[in-house]
Amino acid sequence: MGGNKIMAAQTILIAEDDPDIRDGVRILLAGEGYHILEAENGTRALEIFNPEVDLVILDIMMPGMSGLRVCEELRKGSTVPILFLTAKSQESDKLLGLTAGGDDYLPKPFSFAELSARVKALLRRYCVYQGKGQVAAQPENLKLISNGVQLALDCNRVWVEEREVDLTETEYKILRMLMQNPERIFSVEIIYETVWGEPYYYTSNGTVMVHIRNLRTKIEADPQNPKRVCTVWGKGYRFVSEERV
Repeated sequence: MGGNKIMAAQTILIAEDDPDIRDGVRILLAGEGYHILEAENGTRALEIFNPEVDLVILDIMMPGMSGLRVCEELRKGSTVPILFLTAKSQESDKLLGLTAGGDDYLPKPFSFAELSARVKALLRRYCVYQGKGQVAAQPENLKLISNGVQLALDCNRVWVEEREVDLTETEYKILRMLMQNPERIFSVEIIYETVWGEPYYYTSNGTVMVHIRNLRTKIEADPQNPKRVCTVWGKGYRFVSEERV
């Protein structure tokens, strides 16, 4: 069933209060073969969201329920990738969006080429690792097991001390890369270009830092004093393969 879903038209939910932007995004993505659901505000977005949605595009600034609030609500029960549309040069908006559980952001005004590239990258990652909740048990050879963490290699499922935790696709991808190369130090630049699949630029530092912080809140006993995903000052991050005193 999972394989058929990848072959079928993927569903994208667009939540944007500006009808011109919403229409433009819908026309572009529908023209590329995606099935589109539209919402003119955050409340409507939550009403029409369903498990068949493969990607959510959220405007941060919407009247009533903001995109940030919608993201927080969605994250209570879904790891669907979320792409935020933000006001240009509002760095605080971008970081707020990522902190709320978003996977990526696109500042307005944006080109359709930029939007299409971000959508394809997020959907590609989601489809590769999709399958959460569909696999009853993972064979040991399909898991990475280290320092109290178990990570399934064929889908987004992670356990910490035998308790399953919900990671977003971006958090999962970062953890998977670090756990596949224990003790190796990854620079922010390498993490960004590997996980996001696009060239690194200076403002990407904040993006990576927010996702690392969110990941730590889910897999560390004390996120302020991490024992698994550790910072190597001036160099980057590494996964510590065994607990150290």
